[in-house]
Amino acid sequence: MTSSPSRRSVLAAALAAAGAGAVSAVPAAAAAPAGFGRSTPLVDNAFWTSYEDWRSGGHAGTRAVPGARPTLTIDAPAGRTDYVDPHTGRTSTWEYAAWTSPAYRSKVPATEVIASWNAATPAGTWLQIELRGRYSDGTDTPWYVMGRWTAGDGDDGIRRTSVDDQTDGRSTIWTDTFSVDDPASGLRLVSYRLRLTLYRTPGSGLTPVVHRVGVMASDIPDRFTVPVSVPGLARELTVPRYSQNIHAGQYPEYDNGGEAWCSPTSSQMIIEYWGRRPSAGELAWVNPEFADPQVCHAARFTYDYQYEGCGNWPFNAAYAATYRDMSSAVTRLGSLTEVETLIHAGIPVITSQSFLKEELTGAGYGTSGHLMTVIGFTADGDVIANDPASPSNPAVRRVYRRAEWENIWLRTKRYNASGNVASGTGGVCYVYWPATPSAAQRRALRAVGLL
Repeated sequence: MTSSPSRRSVLAAALAAAGAGAVSAVPAAAAAPAGFGRSTPLVDNAFWTSYEDWRSGGHAGTRAVPGARPTLTIDAPAGRTDYVDPHTGRTSTWEYAAWTSPAYRSKVPATEVIASWNAATPAGTWLQIELRGRYSDGTDTPWYVMGRWTAGDGDDGIRRTSVDDQTDGRSTIWTDTFSVDDPASGLRLVSYRLRLTLYRTPGSGLTPVVHRVGVMASDIPDRFTVPVSVPGLARELTVPRYSQNIHAGQYPEYDNGGEAWCSPTSSQMIIEYWGRRPSAGELAWVNPEFADPQVCHAARFTYDYQYEGCGNWPFNAAYAATYRDMSSAVTRLGSLTEVETLIHAGIPVITSQSFLKEELTGAGYGTSGHLMTVIGFTADGDVIANDPASPSNPAVRRVYRRAEWENIWLRTKRYNASGNVASGTGGVCYVYWPATPSAAQRRALRAVGLL
Protein backbone atom coordinates (compact mmCIF):
# COMPACT_ATOMS: atom_id res chain seq x y z
CA MET A 1 0.00 0.00 0.00
CA THR A 2 2.99 2.28 0.19
CA SER A 3 4.69 4.05 -2.69
CA SER A 4 7.98 3.05 -1.04
CA PRO A 5 8.64 3.55 2.65
CA SER A 6 12.42 3.50 2.25
CA ARG A 7 12.49 6.42 -0.17
CA ARG A 8 10.08 8.59 1.82
CA SER A 9 11.96 7.73 5.00
CA VAL A 10 15.09 9.07 3.38
CA LEU A 11 13.15 12.19 2.53
CA ALA A 12 12.09 12.65 6.14
CA ALA A 13 15.05 14.79 7.07
CA ALA A 14 14.48 17.02 4.08
CA LEU A 15 10.72 17.26 4.54
CA ALA A 16 10.66 17.69 8.29
CA ALA A 17 11.01 21.45 7.89
CA ALA A 18 8.07 21.63 5.49
CA GLY A 19 4.36 22.20 6.06
CA ALA A 20 1.03 22.66 4.29
CA GLY A 21 0.62 25.35 1.69
CA ALA A 22 -1.21 26.68 -1.32
CA VAL A 23 -0.43 27.41 -4.91
CA SER A 24 0.79 30.79 -6.04
CA ALA A 25 1.30 31.70 -9.69
CA VAL A 26 2.69 30.54 -12.97
CA PRO A 27 4.47 33.29 -14.95
CA ALA A 28 1.36 34.25 -16.93
CA ALA A 29 -1.38 33.62 -14.35
CA ALA A 30 -2.82 35.34 -11.33
CA ALA A 31 -1.90 34.12 -7.87
CA ALA A 32 -3.99 31.40 -6.31
CA PRO A 33 -5.10 31.70 -2.68
CA ALA A 34 -2.42 31.57 0.00
CA GLY A 35 -2.25 28.78 2.53
CA PHE A 36 -3.93 28.48 5.90
CA GLY A 37 -3.02 31.24 8.32
CA ARG A 38 -0.47 32.90 6.07
CA SER A 39 -0.93 35.91 3.81
CA THR A 40 2.02 35.20 1.52
CA PRO A 41 1.95 32.38 -1.02
CA LEU A 42 3.67 29.14 -0.14
CA VAL A 43 4.01 27.61 -3.61
CA ASP A 44 5.02 28.97 -6.99
CA ASN A 45 4.57 27.00 -10.22
CA ALA A 46 6.39 28.00 -13.40
CA PHE A 47 6.07 26.25 -16.76
CA TRP A 48 7.55 26.46 -20.24
CA THR A 49 5.09 25.21 -22.83
CA SER A 50 4.38 27.83 -25.53
CA TYR A 51 6.21 28.47 -28.78
CA GLU A 52 7.56 31.71 -27.29
CA ASP A 53 8.74 29.79 -24.23
CA TRP A 54 10.64 27.29 -26.35
CA ARG A 55 12.18 30.05 -28.49
CA SER A 56 13.52 31.77 -25.37
CA GLY A 57 16.63 30.80 -23.45
CA GLY A 58 19.73 29.19 -24.89
CA HIS A 59 19.71 26.67 -27.73
CA ALA A 60 22.53 24.27 -28.52
CA GLY A 61 21.15 22.26 -31.42
CA THR A 62 17.48 22.43 -30.36
CA ARG A 63 14.59 24.22 -32.00
CA ALA A 64 11.10 25.35 -31.11
CA VAL A 65 8.34 23.88 -33.27
CA PRO A 66 5.08 25.87 -33.53
CA GLY A 67 1.63 24.32 -33.75
CA ALA A 68 -1.44 23.56 -31.74
CA ARG A 69 0.87 22.06 -29.13
CA PRO A 70 4.31 23.67 -29.49
CA THR A 71 7.33 21.50 -28.78
CA LEU A 72 11.08 21.46 -28.31
CA THR A 73 13.03 19.02 -30.50
CA ILE A 74 16.53 18.31 -31.81
CA ASP A 75 17.41 20.40 -34.84
CA ALA A 76 21.11 19.68 -35.46
CA PRO A 77 23.02 17.78 -32.76
CA ALA A 78 25.50 19.84 -30.77
CA GLY A 79 27.80 16.85 -30.33
CA ARG A 80 28.21 13.24 -29.30
CA THR A 81 28.81 11.68 -25.92
CA ASP A 82 29.23 8.26 -24.35
CA TYR A 83 26.90 7.31 -21.51
CA VAL A 84 27.43 4.36 -19.19
CA ASP A 85 24.05 3.32 -17.90
CA PRO A 86 24.48 2.45 -14.21
CA HIS A 87 21.67 -0.11 -14.32
CA THR A 88 22.55 -2.01 -17.48
CA GLY A 89 26.31 -1.45 -17.42
CA ARG A 90 26.09 -0.73 -21.13
CA THR A 91 28.13 2.07 -22.73
CA SER A 92 26.41 3.73 -25.67
CA THR A 93 27.14 6.70 -27.88
CA TRP A 94 24.48 9.37 -28.33
CA GLU A 95 23.98 12.53 -30.29
CA TYR A 96 22.66 15.33 -28.12
CA ALA A 97 21.24 18.84 -28.19
CA ALA A 98 20.36 21.08 -25.26
CA TRP A 99 18.07 23.93 -24.27
CA THR A 100 18.57 26.12 -21.21
CA SER A 101 15.66 28.15 -19.91
CA PRO A 102 15.92 31.81 -19.01
CA ALA A 103 16.47 32.39 -15.30
CA TYR A 104 13.16 32.45 -13.46
CA ARG A 105 12.85 34.33 -10.16
CA SER A 106 10.47 32.39 -7.96
CA LYS A 107 7.64 34.26 -6.29
CA VAL A 108 8.33 31.99 -3.32
CA PRO A 109 11.94 31.80 -2.09
CA ALA A 110 12.01 28.04 -1.76
CA THR A 111 13.19 25.29 0.54
CA GLU A 112 12.01 22.60 -1.90
CA VAL A 113 11.71 22.29 -5.66
CA ILE A 114 10.20 19.50 -7.77
CA ALA A 115 10.43 19.47 -11.57
CA SER A 116 7.96 17.72 -13.90
CA TRP A 117 7.83 17.33 -17.66
CA ASN A 118 5.67 16.07 -20.54
CA ALA A 119 7.57 14.47 -23.40
CA ALA A 120 7.54 11.72 -26.00
CA THR A 121 10.72 9.68 -26.27
CA PRO A 122 10.61 7.26 -29.23
CA ALA A 123 12.79 4.16 -28.94
CA GLY A 124 16.38 5.28 -29.40
CA THR A 125 15.85 8.61 -27.62
CA TRP A 126 15.82 9.92 -24.04
CA LEU A 127 16.21 13.17 -22.15
CA GLN A 128 17.83 14.58 -19.05
CA ILE A 129 16.31 17.31 -16.89
CA GLU A 130 18.63 19.48 -14.79
CA LEU A 131 18.15 22.43 -12.44
CA ARG A 132 20.58 25.09 -11.31
CA GLY A 133 19.47 27.60 -8.73
CA ARG A 134 20.67 30.76 -7.03
CA TYR A 135 20.57 30.96 -3.26
CA SER A 136 19.39 33.95 -1.28
CA ASP A 137 23.05 34.76 -0.45
CA GLY A 138 23.86 35.20 -4.15
CA THR A 139 25.74 31.92 -4.68
CA ASP A 140 24.70 29.20 -7.10
CA THR A 141 23.97 25.50 -6.82
CA PRO A 142 25.63 23.05 -9.18
CA TRP A 143 23.64 21.68 -12.08
CA TYR A 144 21.52 19.03 -10.39
CA VAL A 145 20.05 16.14 -12.39
CA MET A 146 16.31 15.97 -11.61
CA GLY A 147 15.77 12.90 -13.77
CA ARG A 148 16.87 10.88 -16.78
CA TRP A 149 13.72 9.90 -18.60
CA THR A 150 12.74 7.47 -21.28
CA ALA A 151 9.21 6.22 -21.79
CA GLY A 152 10.44 2.72 -22.62
CA ASP A 153 12.97 0.18 -21.36
CA GLY A 154 13.96 -1.53 -24.57
CA ASP A 155 17.15 -2.80 -26.10
CA ASP A 156 18.89 0.59 -26.28
CA GLY A 157 20.37 0.05 -22.81
CA ILE A 158 18.81 3.16 -21.24
CA ARG A 159 16.84 2.95 -18.00
CA ARG A 160 14.84 5.82 -16.53
CA THR A 161 16.50 6.87 -13.33
CA SER A 162 16.87 9.39 -10.60
CA VAL A 163 20.42 10.24 -9.54
CA ASP A 164 21.60 9.83 -5.95
CA ASP A 165 24.45 11.50 -4.04
CA GLN A 166 23.93 15.00 -5.41
CA THR A 167 24.74 17.73 -2.88
CA ASP A 168 26.82 20.85 -2.44
CA GLY A 169 26.67 20.71 1.36
CA ARG A 170 23.81 23.20 1.44
CA SER A 171 21.14 21.44 -0.58
CA THR A 172 20.53 17.87 -1.65
CA ILE A 173 18.53 16.00 -4.29
CA TRP A 174 16.34 13.35 -2.63
CA THR A 175 15.23 11.18 -5.58
CA ASP A 176 12.93 13.74 -7.26
CA THR A 177 13.07 16.65 -4.79
CA PHE A 178 15.57 19.48 -4.38
CA SER A 179 15.75 20.38 -0.68
CA VAL A 180 17.65 23.01 1.28
CA ASP A 181 19.52 21.08 3.96
CA ASP A 182 18.86 23.52 6.81
CA PRO A 183 15.75 25.62 6.25
CA ALA A 184 16.07 27.08 9.75
CA SER A 185 19.23 28.87 8.57
CA GLY A 186 17.10 31.12 6.39
CA LEU A 187 18.83 29.99 3.19
CA ARG A 188 16.40 29.80 0.27
CA LEU A 189 16.49 29.17 -3.46
CA VAL A 190 15.37 32.45 -5.05
CA SER A 191 15.74 31.71 -8.76
CA TYR A 192 16.60 28.87 -11.10
CA ARG A 193 17.16 27.72 -14.64
CA LEU A 194 16.33 24.40 -16.22
CA ARG A 195 18.42 22.56 -18.79
CA LEU A 196 16.97 19.89 -21.06
CA THR A 197 19.41 17.66 -22.90
CA LEU A 198 17.82 15.61 -25.69
CA TYR A 199 19.59 12.42 -26.81
CA ARG A 200 19.21 10.14 -29.82
CA THR A 201 20.94 7.25 -31.54
CA PRO A 202 23.61 8.75 -33.83
CA GLY A 203 22.48 9.21 -37.42
CA SER A 204 18.92 8.13 -36.67
CA GLY A 205 17.23 11.47 -37.25
CA LEU A 206 15.00 10.72 -34.25
CA THR A 207 14.22 13.22 -31.52
CA PRO A 208 12.54 13.43 -28.15
CA VAL A 209 9.55 15.78 -28.32
CA VAL A 210 9.08 17.95 -25.23
CA HIS A 211 5.66 19.54 -24.76
CA ARG A 212 6.02 21.00 -21.31
CA VAL A 213 8.51 21.38 -18.48
CA GLY A 214 7.96 23.08 -15.18
CA VAL A 215 8.92 23.51 -11.58
CA MET A 216 7.00 23.66 -8.34
CA ALA A 217 8.93 25.72 -5.76
CA SER A 218 7.68 25.87 -2.17
CA ASP A 219 8.47 27.14 1.30
CA ILE A 220 6.16 25.20 3.60
CA PRO A 221 6.20 25.87 7.37
CA ASP A 222 6.41 23.10 9.94
CA ARG A 223 3.07 21.74 11.13
CA PHE A 224 1.64 18.66 12.74
CA THR A 225 -1.95 19.77 12.20
CA VAL A 226 -3.93 22.00 9.85
CA PRO A 227 -7.43 23.42 10.26
CA VAL A 228 -10.20 21.80 8.25
CA SER A 229 -11.57 23.77 5.30
CA VAL A 230 -15.27 24.55 4.91
CA PRO A 231 -17.03 22.13 2.52
CA GLY A 232 -18.15 23.74 -0.71
CA LEU A 233 -18.94 21.01 -3.23
CA ALA A 234 -20.91 17.77 -3.47
CA ARG A 235 -19.94 15.89 -6.62
CA GLU A 236 -18.53 12.51 -7.57
CA LEU A 237 -16.60 11.76 -10.76
CA THR A 238 -16.92 8.35 -12.41
CA VAL A 239 -13.37 7.05 -12.24
CA PRO A 240 -12.29 3.43 -12.92
CA ARG A 241 -11.47 1.43 -9.80
CA TYR A 242 -8.29 -0.62 -9.65
CA SER A 243 -6.83 -2.41 -6.65
CA GLN A 244 -3.08 -2.67 -6.31
CA ASN A 245 -3.47 -5.54 -3.82
CA ILE A 246 -4.79 -8.01 -6.38
CA HIS A 247 -1.37 -7.68 -8.05
CA ALA A 248 0.60 -8.74 -4.97
CA GLY A 249 3.53 -10.89 -6.03
CA GLN A 250 3.23 -10.03 -9.72
CA TYR A 251 6.41 -8.78 -11.41
CA PRO A 252 8.42 -8.42 -8.19
CA GLU A 253 11.26 -6.88 -10.21
CA TYR A 254 9.16 -3.71 -10.16
CA ASP A 255 9.25 -2.73 -6.49
CA ASN A 256 8.29 -6.14 -5.08
CA GLY A 257 5.00 -6.35 -6.96
CA GLY A 258 1.55 -4.88 -6.51
CA GLU A 259 1.64 -4.21 -2.78
CA ALA A 260 3.88 -1.20 -3.55
CA TRP A 261 2.06 -0.03 -6.68
CA CYS A 262 -0.21 2.66 -5.21
CA SER A 263 1.27 5.38 -7.42
CA PRO A 264 1.05 3.69 -10.85
CA THR A 265 -2.34 2.18 -9.94
CA SER A 266 -3.67 5.63 -9.10
CA SER A 267 -2.12 7.03 -12.26
CA GLN A 268 -3.74 4.35 -14.39
CA MET A 269 -7.17 5.04 -12.90
CA ILE A 270 -6.94 8.70 -13.89
CA ILE A 271 -5.45 8.01 -17.33
CA GLU A 272 -8.41 5.77 -18.10
CA TYR A 273 -10.84 8.30 -16.66
CA TRP A 274 -9.64 10.56 -19.48
CA GLY A 275 -10.29 7.83 -22.05
CA ARG A 276 -6.71 6.69 -22.63
CA ARG A 277 -5.16 3.28 -22.04
CA PRO A 278 -2.42 1.01 -23.42
CA SER A 279 -3.16 -0.88 -26.60
CA ALA A 280 -3.46 -4.66 -26.74
CA GLY A 281 -0.06 -4.78 -28.40
CA GLU A 282 1.50 -2.72 -25.63
CA LEU A 283 0.06 -5.11 -23.05
CA ALA A 284 1.17 -8.29 -24.84
CA TRP A 285 4.12 -8.71 -22.47
CA VAL A 286 1.83 -9.15 -19.43
CA ASN A 287 0.88 -12.65 -18.29
CA PRO A 288 -2.64 -13.16 -19.72
CA GLU A 289 -3.72 -14.77 -16.45
CA PHE A 290 -3.32 -11.45 -14.62
CA ALA A 291 -6.33 -9.17 -14.21
CA ASP A 292 -6.01 -5.50 -15.17
CA PRO A 293 -2.76 -5.87 -17.11
CA GLN A 294 -2.65 -2.09 -17.61
CA VAL A 295 -1.77 -1.74 -13.91
CA CYS A 296 1.26 -3.99 -14.43
CA HIS A 297 2.11 -1.87 -17.47
CA ALA A 298 1.92 1.35 -15.46
CA ALA A 299 4.20 -0.10 -12.78
CA ARG A 300 6.79 -1.16 -15.33
CA PHE A 301 6.85 2.17 -17.12
CA THR A 302 6.98 4.37 -14.04
CA TYR A 303 9.70 2.30 -12.38
CA ASP A 304 12.75 4.28 -11.29
CA TYR A 305 15.77 1.99 -11.50
CA GLN A 306 17.79 3.98 -8.95
CA TYR A 307 15.01 4.46 -6.42
CA GLU A 308 13.97 0.86 -7.09
CA GLY A 309 10.32 1.77 -6.90
CA CYS A 310 7.32 3.09 -8.79
CA GLY A 311 6.71 6.09 -6.53
CA ASN A 312 8.88 8.72 -8.24
CA TRP A 313 6.38 11.61 -8.46
CA PRO A 314 7.58 13.22 -11.74
CA PHE A 315 8.02 9.82 -13.40
CA ASN A 316 4.35 9.08 -12.78
CA ALA A 317 3.32 12.44 -14.21
CA ALA A 318 5.60 11.93 -17.21
CA TYR A 319 4.08 8.47 -17.79
CA ALA A 320 0.56 9.95 -17.85
CA ALA A 321 1.68 12.50 -20.43
CA THR A 322 2.92 9.78 -22.81
CA TYR A 323 -0.73 9.12 -23.64
CA ARG A 324 -2.39 10.95 -26.51
CA ASP A 325 -2.90 14.68 -25.88
CA MET A 326 -2.41 14.50 -22.13
CA SER A 327 -0.77 17.04 -19.81
CA SER A 328 0.39 16.55 -16.24
CA ALA A 329 2.20 18.22 -13.37
CA VAL A 330 3.36 17.61 -9.83
CA THR A 331 2.41 20.40 -7.44
CA ARG A 332 1.26 21.20 -3.93
CA LEU A 333 -2.23 22.38 -3.10
CA GLY A 334 -3.19 24.23 0.05
CA SER A 335 -6.55 22.79 1.04
CA LEU A 336 -9.39 20.55 -0.01
CA THR A 337 -11.09 23.73 -1.23
CA GLU A 338 -8.56 23.79 -4.06
CA VAL A 339 -9.23 20.13 -4.77
CA GLU A 340 -12.93 21.02 -4.93
CA THR A 341 -12.08 23.62 -7.59
CA LEU A 342 -10.59 20.87 -9.76
CA ILE A 343 -13.30 18.29 -9.03
CA HIS A 344 -15.97 20.86 -9.94
CA ALA A 345 -14.32 21.12 -13.37
CA GLY A 346 -14.18 17.32 -13.72
CA ILE A 347 -10.49 16.93 -12.87
CA PRO A 348 -9.61 14.24 -10.27
CA VAL A 349 -6.49 14.63 -8.12
CA ILE A 350 -3.90 12.08 -6.95
CA THR A 351 -2.70 12.91 -3.43
CA SER A 352 0.20 11.64 -1.33
CA GLN A 353 -0.17 11.08 2.41
CA SER A 354 1.20 9.17 5.43
CA PHE A 355 -0.77 8.11 8.49
CA LEU A 356 -1.28 5.71 11.36
CA LYS A 357 -4.19 3.29 11.16
CA GLU A 358 -6.17 5.25 13.75
CA GLU A 359 -5.65 8.57 11.95
CA LEU A 360 -7.85 7.71 8.96
CA THR A 361 -11.13 6.12 9.98
CA GLY A 362 -12.13 3.26 7.71
CA ALA A 363 -8.77 2.78 6.00
CA GLY A 364 -7.90 -0.28 8.06
CA TYR A 365 -4.15 0.22 7.71
CA GLY A 366 -1.34 2.68 8.34
CA THR A 367 1.35 3.74 5.88
CA SER A 368 4.56 5.74 5.65
CA GLY A 369 3.60 6.87 2.16
CA HIS A 370 0.57 6.19 0.00
CA LEU A 371 -1.13 7.58 -3.12
CA MET A 372 -4.90 7.75 -3.60
CA THR A 373 -7.19 9.55 -6.02
CA VAL A 374 -9.74 12.11 -4.85
CA ILE A 375 -12.78 11.65 -7.08
CA GLY A 376 -15.38 13.71 -5.25
CA PHE A 377 -17.05 14.94 -2.07
CA THR A 378 -20.18 13.91 -0.22
CA ALA A 379 -22.96 16.31 0.74
CA ASP A 380 -21.28 16.61 4.15
CA GLY A 381 -17.94 17.49 2.55
CA ASP A 382 -16.21 14.20 3.22
CA VAL A 383 -13.69 12.90 0.71
CA ILE A 384 -14.67 10.25 -1.84
CA ALA A 385 -11.45 8.49 -2.79
CA ASN A 386 -10.40 5.61 -4.96
CA ASP A 387 -7.98 3.90 -2.59
CA PRO A 388 -5.87 1.31 -4.43
CA ALA A 389 -4.90 -0.35 -1.11
CA SER A 390 -8.13 -2.35 -1.21
CA PRO A 391 -8.79 -6.09 -1.46
CA SER A 392 -10.72 -5.89 -4.74
CA ASN A 393 -11.67 -3.42 -7.46
CA PRO A 394 -15.22 -2.88 -6.15
CA ALA A 395 -13.82 -2.11 -2.69
CA VAL A 396 -11.59 0.69 -4.01
CA ARG A 397 -14.21 3.42 -3.56
CA ARG A 398 -13.99 4.78 -0.03
CA VAL A 399 -15.40 7.73 1.92
CA TYR A 400 -12.99 9.34 4.38
CA ARG A 401 -13.63 12.05 6.94
CA ARG A 402 -12.72 15.47 5.60
CA ALA A 403 -10.84 16.72 8.67
CA GLU A 404 -8.77 13.54 8.96
CA TRP A 405 -7.93 13.48 5.26
CA GLU A 406 -7.00 17.15 5.08
CA ASN A 407 -4.68 16.82 8.04
CA ILE A 408 -2.79 13.71 6.95
CA TRP A 409 -2.31 15.16 3.47
CA LEU A 410 -1.29 18.73 4.33
CA ARG A 411 0.84 18.28 7.43
CA THR A 412 4.60 18.02 7.17
CA LYS A 413 5.34 16.43 10.55
CA ARG A 414 3.69 13.47 12.20
CA TYR A 415 4.35 10.76 14.76
CA ASN A 416 5.00 7.30 13.40
CA ALA A 417 4.07 3.98 14.99
CA SER A 418 7.22 4.10 17.17
CA GLY A 419 6.30 7.53 18.50
CA ASN A 420 9.11 9.25 16.62
CA VAL A 421 8.70 12.37 14.50
CA ALA A 422 8.44 11.55 10.80
CA SER A 423 7.61 13.54 7.69
CA GLY A 424 4.47 14.34 5.74
CA THR A 425 4.25 15.56 2.15
CA GLY A 426 2.70 18.98 2.76
CA GLY A 427 0.00 18.71 0.09
CA VAL A 428 1.90 17.03 -2.75
CA CYS A 429 -0.33 15.81 -5.57
CA TYR A 430 -0.33 14.87 -9.25
CA VAL A 431 -2.82 16.44 -11.63
CA TYR A 432 -3.51 15.03 -15.12
CA TRP A 433 -5.71 16.77 -17.72
CA PRO A 434 -6.31 16.93 -21.48
CA ALA A 435 -3.82 18.97 -23.48
CA THR A 436 -6.79 20.95 -24.80
CA PRO A 437 -8.91 21.50 -21.69
CA SER A 438 -12.41 22.93 -21.71
CA ALA A 439 -12.97 26.54 -20.70
CA ALA A 440 -14.11 25.43 -17.23
CA GLN A 441 -11.08 23.17 -16.85
CA ARG A 442 -8.76 25.99 -17.89
CA ARG A 443 -10.26 28.26 -15.25
CA ALA A 444 -9.83 25.62 -12.58
CA LEU A 445 -6.27 24.80 -13.59
CA ARG A 446 -5.40 28.49 -13.67
CA ALA A 447 -6.98 29.00 -10.25
CA VAL A 448 -4.62 26.46 -8.69
CA GLY A 449 -1.56 27.68 -10.58
CA LEU A 450 -1.21 24.99 -13.24
CA LEU A 451 -1.87 27.11 -16.34
